[in-house]
Amino acid sequence: MGKVEALRLNAITKRFGGLTANDAVSFGVDQGEVVALLGENGAGKTTLMNILFGQYTADSGTVEVFGQALPPGNSRAALDAGVGMVHQHFTLADNLTVQENITLGAEPLFSPRLNRAGARARIAALSEKFHLAVSPDARVGNLSVGERQRVEILKALYRDVRILILDEPTAVLTPQETDALFATLRQATANGLSIIFISHKLHEVMAIADRVVVLRHGKLVGGARTEDTDTQALAAMMMGLEATPPNVAPANPGAALLELEDVSTPDIGSAPGLKSVSLALRAGQIIGLAGVSGNGQAAMADVLGGLRSPATGRIVLGGEVVQRWTPRDAVQSGIARIPEDRHKTGTIADFDLTENAILERYKGVPFSKGGWLNWRKSRGFAEEIIRKYDVRCPGADTPIRLLSGGNMQKLILGRVLEADPQVILANQPVRGLDLGAVNYVHGQLLEARGHGAAVLLISEDLDEIMALSDVIHVIAEGRLSPGFVRGEKTPAELGLWMAGQGFDARIPHAS
Repeated sequence: MGKVEALRLNAITKRFGGLTANDAVSFGVDQGEVVALLGENGAGKTTLMNILFGQYTADSGTVEVFGQALPPGNSRAALDAGVGMVHQHFTLADNLTVQENITLGAEPLFSPRLNRAGARARIAALSEKFHLAVSPDARVGNLSVGERQRVEILKALYRDVRILILDEPTAVLTPQETDALFATLRQATANGLSIIFISHKLHEVMAIADRVVVLRHGKLVGGARTEDTDTQALAAMMMGLEATPPNVAPANPGAALLELEDVSTPDIGSAPGLKSVSLALRAGQIIGLAGVSGNGQAAMADVLGGLRSPATGRIVLGGEVVQRWTPRDAVQSGIARIPEDRHKTGTIADFDLTENAILERYKGVPFSKGGWLNWRKSRGFAEEIIRKYDVRCPGADTPIRLLSGGNMQKLILGRVLEADPQVILANQPVRGLDLGAVNYVHGQLLEARGHGAAVLLISEDLDEIMALSDVIHVIAEGRLSPGFVRGEKTPAELGLWMAGQGFDARIPHAS
């Protein structure tokens, strides 16, 4: 019995003005197969999947699901055909609960006949099966980024999809959670589920995918079965050249530039606050903060960036205790922030690249004088970032919402680094970026360290933390571990601390 083709994309073309996002792209996915869709940021992957899911209408080409053509630009038709999508950027209602978000659109939300108990039981079963723990009663607006990603995955699985599009689904999962998710996805594909897997983590692609197709500048440039290729070959196919990670030389740390002394903050909903945390960010050093999403990382970043005040404890800047600490004070003191959520807190969607480039610096020289913005210098600054940081866009007057996530992140990175900061708060700085962009961002952070900046790298990717950090701390339920010198702890040992066991067992560490 031959294979059944679950999906066929036929010569899909999509243009946005003068930019061709997809150029006659064609490929298929068999029933029970995992196909990885690879490409650099801006290669057209998300646009292609939005066409498949009915959120965009192709200029030309067709989509077929199990031999039946889907009407273009119709998400309901895609859902009815069994197509589900977990977006890289969330499509959740912050004012609703987890259960309401998951059932929204699948059942009449406010019907008196709605079987809430049955829905709750099904969500609980899916959560346990897929190792995606989240409270069904939690308000989505109070969840961490990692918890929101879990809700997105559960939302798709709840609908009994036949074709599942996963756009960077593991970006906020621990290695253990990723392994558990992959095990369940393998069970699902054995039962006939077809998956399109979009990821920049090539080792994950090799672990889960049967086959790979690669886009470059909107065109399909190649493909292979994973058993016939390796990560180096895939990287070269994606980028047209070999990707080389930056060299991490030993650090030469200097004085503490920004410190927390025994700082505590209150819990907010299900998100824990800090519990008597002390931390020193030193000149010329990268401190890595590892942990499962939602364990106090947001509180740490908010306190250091002036967005949240300590309930107890002190903030020390350059050896002096801070009496007042607001976001403006932080910016004026040379504290630069790469925020966790580039859409919600990093940019303003309808502002263009010029406006977003000067968001934190629009007051004063060189961008304004006497209350008037200097648009010529502002635009020149944005164009310099676009050139220097390879932000792929039509121009500085482009609304930033039209950029891919990776290019948006490059603009934020340029905005931060061009301010010559003393301290960089880098919260998930490479989430969703391709391999070349990851290496570039890491190289820029290392260069800033070399120029004397103190860097706090907050990441749920242990590989990133262990490769880049001079000293590693783990945060769990708002508690901060001792500092571990790079190479001192194995991933498994750090995993114990991430699970909270290191604190309870009082695992010995180097002083």
